[in-house]
Amino acid sequence: MGIKNSIPRLDAVDKVTGAAKYTEDLIPINALVGKTLHSTIANGTVRAIDVDEAWKIPGVVDILTCFDVPDWEYATCGHPLSLDPAHTDVANKRILTKRVRYYGDEIAAVVAESDLAAQKALEAIRVEYEELPPLLTPEAAVISGIPLHEKSPDNQGGRMDFIIDESQNVRFYQGTFSMDPCIGGHVDLRGTKFHVPAQQHCHIENICCFAYMSGRKIVVVSPNQAPHTLRKHISDALGIPTGRIRVVKPYVGGAFGNKQDMFYEPLAALFTLRLGGRCVAFVMSREETFVNSRTRHAMDIWAAACVDDTGRITQKGIRLNAYSGAYGSNGHAVAAYAVTNYFQLYPALGKQVGESATVYTNMPSAGAMRGYGIPQVAFAMECQMDDLALRYHLDPVEFRKKNMMGLHFLDPFDRFLCASNGLERCIDRGCELVDWQAKRQAYDAFNHTSSNLKKGLGMAVFAYKTGVYPIQLETASCRMLLNDDGSLQIQVCATELGQGSDTVFAQIASEITTIPEENVYVVSCQDTDVSPHDAGAYASRQTYVSGSAVKQTAEILRKKILNRAACLYEADSKDLALDGGRITGRDGAVLGTVRDVAVRMQYTNSTKINSEHLTAESTYTMRHNAFAFGASFVDLEVDVPIGKIKINRVIAIHDSGQILNPALARAQVHGGVAMGIGYALTEQMLFDPETGKMRNDNLLDYKIPTAMDIPQIDVEFVETYEPSAPFGNKALGEPPMIPQAPAIRNAVLHATGVAVYELPLTPERLIHAFIQAGLIQPLSCEHIAET
Repeated sequence: MGIKNSIPRLDAVDKVTGAAKYTEDLIPINALVGKTLHSTIANGTVRAIDVDEAWKIPGVVDILTCFDVPDWEYATCGHPLSLDPAHTDVANKRILTKRVRYYGDEIAAVVAESDLAAQKALEAIRVEYEELPPLLTPEAAVISGIPLHEKSPDNQGGRMDFIIDESQNVRFYQGTFSMDPCIGGHVDLRGTKFHVPAQQHCHIENICCFAYMSGRKIVVVSPNQAPHTLRKHISDALGIPTGRIRVVKPYVGGAFGNKQDMFYEPLAALFTLRLGGRCVAFVMSREETFVNSRTRHAMDIWAAACVDDTGRITQKGIRLNAYSGAYGSNGHAVAAYAVTNYFQLYPALGKQVGESATVYTNMPSAGAMRGYGIPQVAFAMECQMDDLALRYHLDPVEFRKKNMMGLHFLDPFDRFLCASNGLERCIDRGCELVDWQAKRQAYDAFNHTSSNLKKGLGMAVFAYKTGVYPIQLETASCRMLLNDDGSLQIQVCATELGQGSDTVFAQIASEITTIPEENVYVVSCQDTDVSPHDAGAYASRQTYVSGSAVKQTAEILRKKILNRAACLYEADSKDLALDGGRITGRDGAVLGTVRDVAVRMQYTNSTKINSEHLTAESTYTMRHNAFAFGASFVDLEVDVPIGKIKINRVIAIHDSGQILNPALARAQVHGGVAMGIGYALTEQMLFDPETGKMRNDNLLDYKIPTAMDIPQIDVEFVETYEPSAPFGNKALGEPPMIPQAPAIRNAVLHATGVAVYELPLTPERLIHAFIQAGLIQPLSCEHIAET
């Protein structure tokens, strides 16, 4: 009972038996089918749309084009409302658009009685475009002179440029877009270029929603990560009060940050308003989810560092150009998060220069994805650390230890102290488990005599913040109701995405109230008309922030139960305690149960006691932040002639503070490692350079790891205690993904001596690198003809 126990997930049985109802399961059988018409150009303007033939298709109920919808812009990102103009989300999306910004942009929509009728209607629509050349890289977009958004004439959606002095003071300045390897023009900070591609979330459940009218309210059902923020965005998009909108969030079939954004919810709501409240459903196909939802930001990164004779980093710099895609979504926040992390994990002794830009391109919009920019910068940063260690003949582990963030480090940007830090212990434990020194030496000896098969051992570390304070408000609310059978009901709007937060909330409540988890019911499906406000599920904040709200509310309820019990049992509340749902006195004698108190307070008909339904509700404001840490070690083999990597073992060691449910925590790490392996080896979104159309928008051509591709994964935790957390816990949902790609790349470097600076590490990319390094010889045309 309570925290630190591996109790089963509350939703496990429903999910594995199919009893859990997801959004598509709840669409009424008579719902109208909505479909969007996607542009067949990547850049340009819609001049005219002819829908006459579409209206003739039997079953068509309504059609909207980009010329028919409200002509104002709104934000889509799932961050809570910020009253600080400097931190508001970017508002540059319309329900349907005349200005086409990527191949597949939504320019019209059809509602019909059936899927077939809606599809036929789309095929009957004729569109006239004024086409412009696709701009698929930040450089092309900036120099083109063709603005994708009027407010960004040079297509830069945001910048963050700064210098950190020796006293860790930050001075911001306004930089300019550049591809110059010399960071900020400093010739002593000449960077190595890295490139990381866009990545798709590939959650099982595609993007979907439906809307209908209930009385005066528009009800929108969506598997969104932040229901209250979604309601606000729908209100902005339609120009109607939030009180007229009700958002319902059922079970979520995976999200990884993608469902933090708003997609077709305003369109579904607009159609139901036009059609007298009839239910209208939009369900993206897998191909649409690839292109029309969000992606991880692709980035071009230049990283530079100088090292003294003692192995200390004396100065460093980074330039980071992020591919925003067509729309703002999270704006510059992802790039800013990435560029600042570069100076947190390994602070230099002297000059530190950071420059970053987020640039609109004619590609699918980038947004939040597991790790929020840190996997990208970690690839550059951790590869750089191994490169420097190799250059200066240093052990990669000892080089990191000498330069990494320590306890009480003051974040120069957010100005909070690192109050818990188990990173060195993570590294030491990983080295012990993998036998770092002995195995590296053994592999060196093996590789000296083996030309085709090489063996390598690599590692990488990370630091990741928990939540978003102080950049944005961190708030969460919780409501608890004691039922008359002594069971407890919990209502939160901290959404369960599969990470197990509902289960941990039940454990927290049980820890405080001593009511066993089997008698704690967490309402997993949120409803903005009922669920108390929460900022939502992102930034690995759930247990840290929302868990604090649950703990605080449980303490209020516990106090209330004991106070009412004191009245009923004529005792002093200070002498009473809760134990497994029982009320005990000073001598430990059982005076009654929580059930007794609930029933008597609810139903006693007396002039001495007022009836009361025992409830508690509170809002918690988090005014702290905390770094989670970890290290990943990868043991692999490289078949040099064919460029194939075989990962034999991954060891993942994490400092996420106190682990509240060990089994759930290990599962989180396993999932994150698997996602990181995909990012490292196979996943990339490919686009036609002439048209901007995505070439591999399906799960056949876009390669994610299968069960056959996942190696042995060993997980351990180094438990520190984070004083700002409800129970000493820190971030865990996103961090496991972060260090895998650089650890794999560094293992390849150890195995082959060849440094690769771009992901994914496909056989094609490795073979080119091996040829360039002289490890293998390219086949001649004559040899190919002979074979």
